[in-house]
Amino acid sequence: MSAAAELRRIWLCADDYGISPGVNRAIRDLIERGRLNATSVMMVGPAIERGEVEALQASAKTNPRCAIGLHVTLSAPFRPLTMHFRPLDGDMFLPFPKLLRAGLTRRLDREFFRNEVKVQLAAFAEAFGRVPDFIDGHQHVQLFPQVRDGFVDAVSEIAPKAWVRQGGRDLPLAQRLASPKALVLDILSAQFRRRAGDAGLGFNPGFAGAYDFTRAADFGELMRQFLEGLPDGGLVMCHPGFVDDVLTGLDPMTDVREREHAYLAGDAFARLLTDSGVTLG
Repeated sequence: MSAAAELRRIWLCADDYGISPGVNRAIRDLIERGRLNATSVMMVGPAIERGEVEALQASAKTNPRCAIGLHVTLSAPFRPLTMHFRPLDGDMFLPFPKLLRAGLTRRLDREFFRNEVKVQLAAFAEAFGRVPDFIDGHQHVQLFPQVRDGFVDAVSEIAPKAWVRQGGRDLPLAQRLASPKALVLDILSAQFRRRAGDAGLGFNPGFAGAYDFTRAADFGELMRQFLEGLPDGGLVMCHPGFVDDVLTGLDPMTDVREREHAYLAGDAFARLLTDSGVTLG
């Protein structure tokens, strides 16, 4: 077997294209450098006008390995595209902790979510001239109870050949317990995988990228851990960006995005891919 055949091909996906011009610029820069091979687009974001769509399409042409997906957004501070969506917090979606609690206590109506996801899929198709290559969710909302039912229904109807993101990974129990966030995602993903599988949808075989964004973590060391043991076809999410006023007004993830961009653009990341036997190609 050749050395190239032994490489693991993974997806390295930058979330949140469309949340701000600075995030968009950082993502396009990494796509053009060949340091990303996927990004997911928020169709309810404030920075997704035609110029930003065309710029992303131009960047992707320089890197034909790059997939473009839909980042389904169903949590505050963003607003729905459908009329009469419920539940709301004022005119915005619920904050994601309230949304998760409502799903766990079976207080949601899947039809509201099915219709909203369908409209976001339609908005993507109108902007990009095609359905997305894959569909994931801002703050992992696609995994939430009841939300996932509407999500899977909509994707099955509108984009059945697209794959969907699950957030689980086959790890020893001690490693799962060491990361509460990853453990929660793993538990939620078990049901999501069954639901997606029953609907005939494909999904990534492994997932990494969750960490405590509030701490000044060593992103290079985290990336080494993310890649370790990730199966072929697995996915690592990331959130590179340049901080601007639009981002600051919407999201608490600011400086961490610039740290991620700096690492992914640098030589150390290229060496890590080689040393780990991983390719984005």
